[in-house]
Amino acid sequence: MLAMRPLAFTAVLLGVTAPAIAQDVVKVSVGQRGNWDASVPEIGQRAGIFRKHRLALDIAYTSGPTETLHMLIAGEVDVAVAAGTTNVLAAYAKGAPLRVLGAGMTGASDLYWYVKVASPVRSFKDVAGRTIAFAAEHSLTHRIVGVLLSQHGLKAKPVATGGPAGTLTHVLTDAIDIGWAAPPFGLDRVESQQIRIVANGNDASAFKAQTVRLIVTHARALETRKVLLDRYMKAYRETIDFMYTDAGLKTYADWLGLRMETARRVRDGFYPKAALDPDAVRGLDASLQTLATFNIPSESLTRERLSELLQVSRR
Repeated sequence: MLAMRPLAFTAVLLGVTAPAIAQDVVKVSVGQRGNWDASVPEIGQRAGIFRKHRLALDIAYTSGPTETLHMLIAGEVDVAVAAGTTNVLAAYAKGAPLRVLGAGMTGASDLYWYVKVASPVRSFKDVAGRTIAFAAEHSLTHRIVGVLLSQHGLKAKPVATGGPAGTLTHVLTDAIDIGWAAPPFGLDRVESQQIRIVANGNDASAFKAQTVRLIVTHARALETRKVLLDRYMKAYRETIDFMYTDAGLKTYADWLGLRMETARRVRDGFYPKAALDPDAVRGLDASLQTLATFNIPSESLTRERLSELLQVSRR
């Protein structure tokens, strides 16, 4: 031990430090920047949780679930977060080399429909004969609107309005009666009483226990980097636990520049912790039925093929 001290002293004089623990880079594509369930990689990175597992995330934010999935299929990233379940199933049925690492979001509690505060519409039962927004054909919002109308036995005119920002413009200019959004978008206007929420995605009972977004990787990545991806999912789970603490909430609020009260409303009002549980992909049979909208028979995904697709490792 005494013989080593001069060497250590020399290293300090020369400004040489012990090498840092090497971090493996994981490239991640994320749709819907700022949505609570899609914020796990960002919050975990900012909190040092992924670093603790010797991972450095290279996060690419996309315009939505479709672009998120395309980046993964093209091999540009290792993991896609918040990829739509139906989109994943359809792509896999058509031969895309995808593997599911976990559930991203179960239920549709994060989606809401709203009106201008002066509107006579007080609840979804009042939408008969009016125009109601959804994002795009075959999207989750489109299917939820269809289910809600069917549940209530109502006829209205669904209209594709694109994302939340464009939809809000349509509502404020009276081009459409009922808009859609996902928090934190629009909550400032709810708080200032410019708009009023009249329905939530979980009001559509068919989606309440259905996993609507997934965490996905490429088959090649799973074959060559399985140990690394196992570390990624371990850090992902730890981050979810952290997000439901005050420190986690503050990390989210600071990142997006939100007031803590608004951030708390996002989390506690729209995202029960159980909805982010990555270990259980639920309602898969119901999701398979939606493949008909892509002209894909659900029978094409046999149990054997589904077992290949689902590679969810438990805690």
